[in-house]
Amino acid sequence: MIERPEYLEQLKKFKDKDLIKVVTGIRRCGKSTLFELFINYLKETGIKDDQIIKINLEDADYNFESYKELYDYVNKQLDSKKQFYVFLDEVQNVPMFQKAVDSLYIKKNVDVYITGSNAYLLSGELATLLSGRYVEIKLLPLSFKEYLSAFDNLNKSRYEYFLDYMKYGGMPGNISILKDGPNALDTYLEGIFNTIVYKDIITRNNIKDKMVLESVLKFIFDSIGSPISTKKISDTLTSKGMTTCNHTVENYISAFIESFLVYKVERFDVKGKNLLARDYKYYVVDQGLRSYLLGKKADSDMGHILENIVYLELLRRGYKVYVGKVDDLEVDFVAENRQGLKYFQVALTVRDDKVLERELRSLQKTNDYYPKYLITYDMDMEADYNGITKVNIVDWLLDKE
Repeated sequence: MIERPEYLEQLKKFKDKDLIKVVTGIRRCGKSTLFELFINYLKETGIKDDQIIKINLEDADYNFESYKELYDYVNKQLDSKKQFYVFLDEVQNVPMFQKAVDSLYIKKNVDVYITGSNAYLLSGELATLLSGRYVEIKLLPLSFKEYLSAFDNLNKSRYEYFLDYMKYGGMPGNISILKDGPNALDTYLEGIFNTIVYKDIITRNNIKDKMVLESVLKFIFDSIGSPISTKKISDTLTSKGMTTCNHTVENYISAFIESFLVYKVERFDVKGKNLLARDYKYYVVDQGLRSYLLGKKADSDMGHILENIVYLELLRRGYKVYVGKVDDLEVDFVAENRQGLKYFQVALTVRDDKVLERELRSLQKTNDYYPKYLITYDMDMEADYNGITKVNIVDWLLDKE
């Protein structure tokens, strides 16, 4: 198992706290493995096997038709004289699961952990029922640091591994396949893609036109890092002879976002310090899934792929992330946490002086003292341009910050 130390520390921090621990993330990103890592930790601290109840609700052995069946199954194993740790994997598969979760949560000797592969898990009734009583841990595919740690004997440079990471992505299941060669990777990614699109999105949302949905998804995957509108997508598909409308496109995009396949990023006016409500940017959860869907076309825009990787890493590091607007210029990312703001510009290379000047211009116009970074694939030394730090993306990804 690949260690996920940042996520594991979050679970340790909230252990035995009066909160339901909710781990969310796209399918196959490692939620079940994170539970296994945490269970191993519990056992190391003296928790016995009979105090741990783990149920994977995608396993046919656990075919609960109602929340009551799930609750009764767990409740029969509880003993009021012991502390129990209950893990419910993919809990959204049980109808009205939130009632079972709440019933277990109110027991003083039960610490509850759940996972889900859809943002629906924390919408509607569960959010209302458990308001203020849960903490969400948002799990993403492997960071480059985690990806690199999986290769015990490094037989390539870290830059060569990074090129693989850019193409193949960070789904944990990739690792064993890549160690034997990448030929079978598309088959593995196809399985993940089909499960997400056909089981989670099409079935859950009762979508009839599969071809239009896939076309919308390809449009977004092909446009990462570029401002796009639902009207632009709708007009493009209509011009190709597909019957669709803005409302349908909006619904499909919402489904992609709910399934953690796509992230929508709002635009932020740096000088006015307010959000702008149009022409959002979109990023994908994993480069490998993008490569699978787009084929060779996926490799044609390396700069935006770097941008996508930086966006996901900022999320991992706990930032709220926006696209920045400074007058008529754009800052790729404005990252916000309790300490304030950081600005990030991302470019494949700035060896050309005109490109360097262009990439620095928006950062220079922010007119404040927050940290500013220019992240590139250039492998020369880190540099400073009047307070703007230029850093290589591999070094930045492997830095603890």
